[in-house]
Parts: sequence; C-alpha cells; structure tokens
Amino acid sequence: MRIRSFDSNQGILYLVATPIGNMSDITLRAIEILKNVDKIYAEDTRNSINLLKHYNITTHLESYHEFNQEEKTLDVVKEIKEGKNIALISDAGLPVISDPGYKIVKEARKEGLRVSTIPGPSAGISALIASGIAPMPYTFYGFLDSKQSKRISELNDLKYITHTIIFYEAPHRLKDTLTDMYNVLGNRNICIARELTKTFEEYIETNLADAINLDPLKGEIVLILEGYKDDNKEEINSMERIDELINLGYKPNEAIKETAKQLNLDRKELYKQYLVYKNNK
Repeated sequence: MRIRSFDSNQGILYLVATPIGNMSDITLRAIEILKNVDKIYAEDTRNSINLLKHYNITTHLESYHEFNQEEKTLDVVKEIKEGKNIALISDAGLPVISDPGYKIVKEARKEGLRVSTIPGPSAGISALIASGIAPMPYTFYGFLDSKQSKRISELNDLKYITHTIIFYEAPHRLKDTLTDMYNVLGNRNICIARELTKTFEEYIETNLADAINLDPLKGEIVLILEGYKDDNKEEINSMERIDELINLGYKPNEAIKETAKQLNLDRKELYKQYLVYKNNK
C-alpha cells in the first residue's frame, strides 16, 4: 500500500465524462468543473464547443488528439505542475476509453500529480446493461483493427473468452466486422446498439448469421457479443483448430502455438501430435 501526498501548489487533471448523445446527460459536478478549470482539452474542439455553449461554459478550449498528443502531453503536465487545473474531455462519454488521453494520465501519475475522475455516461456500459446479454463478467475491447488480417487475428485471440465482449464499430465497417466475427467465432447472439440516448436510439437483438444481412446502419454503434460457451470446450479437436488457423494465414508453428495458448495445452506435445496427424492425413 502506498500513500502519496500531493503538492498543494500544483494543479489537478480532471477526467470529465460528457454526454454520449442527449445533451442533458451530464452531471452538475461536471458542469461545475468545466466552468472553473483553467483550461479544457478535447479530442475535437468542433464537437466539444457545442456542449460548452449549451451550458454557458467559457473556459479556454484546446485540442488534444492522436496527432498532437506527444507534444501536448508535455504541455499539459507542465501546466499542472505550474498550478493550473486541467480538464480532459472526449467527444462523447468517458475520456481515455477508445480515445486519446492515456499518455497524459500515465505521465501525470509518473510525475506524482493529482488525477481525478468526474464520472458519467459510457456508451459501452450503457449498451451492455440494456442488451439482454449477460452483463457479468464482461470484457471491454473497443475498436477492432480496421485491417481485415489484423482484425481476424484479434478475433482469434478472443475466440474462447467466455465473457460478454463489448466492441465499438464505425457504420461503414460494420458489415465486414460482423462477417469476420461470424467466420471466426461462429454463430453467436449479439445486440447491436446504435444512437444511444438520441431520438433514434435502437437495440437490435439478433445473431451473427442474421446480422450480416441487415440493411446498412447509421450512427454511433456498440456491439454486445455473447461469450464463448465452454460446455463443449473439451470436445474441440485441436488438430482441426490448427488447420483452421493455417487456412486463415497462420504459419504452422504459429498456429500450433496459438492453439496451445487458446486451449491451455502443452505446445511441444501438441507439435508432436500435429506431426503424427499431418503424416496420417
């Protein structure tokens, strides 16, 4: 256990949750903090300015995004050391989650600066509790890679997780992602949540096979995917699993290593078994 004392002459980094759709979904404390800090950093100032105007918040606003975060992180830490209170917000929901901000938090912690969370809306958790799919335990994953080869590799890593999994996805990639999910994970139940808290909020309860054939969807999308059912895990044919990975582009040694990891098997023993299996094929 470590008890840390903070320098009272230094400022604080506030991580402030903002609405994910409905402008009214913001806490009184969040409004108070945003009005009284010395500066607000936002991923996209063009979006955040609308929220600030709505609540008559006139605090100076600057951008902090993936293209300037290296240099801006040092600026933010320097400002906090000088005694300024800084707020970091996302376009919607909690900052840092699937958004820039981790570097600031990590550096602030490293420098012994105060970091405080102002909680509020989260698209992933909001979709989870309304999905009708088991809410606990769950794994939050966020966005899969936009490149198909990497996306398939990520899904293979997730294949045997028994937890419900939360994904974010962009509308233009949704069909490709659902297709890859079906091909890699098999047919599972899924809830597609879109436009949360907005006028056209929608929850589509379906399965991956049917989801592939849905008409194109618009808006912000959260996918709540049913976890792997492990009641037949022991019956999985490890040899077929290796062949499956090889067909997906893995080299034989990589496929054996990945199968051993996923099924909790001894890699060397699995390699010997596969050689016998291959010779008898």
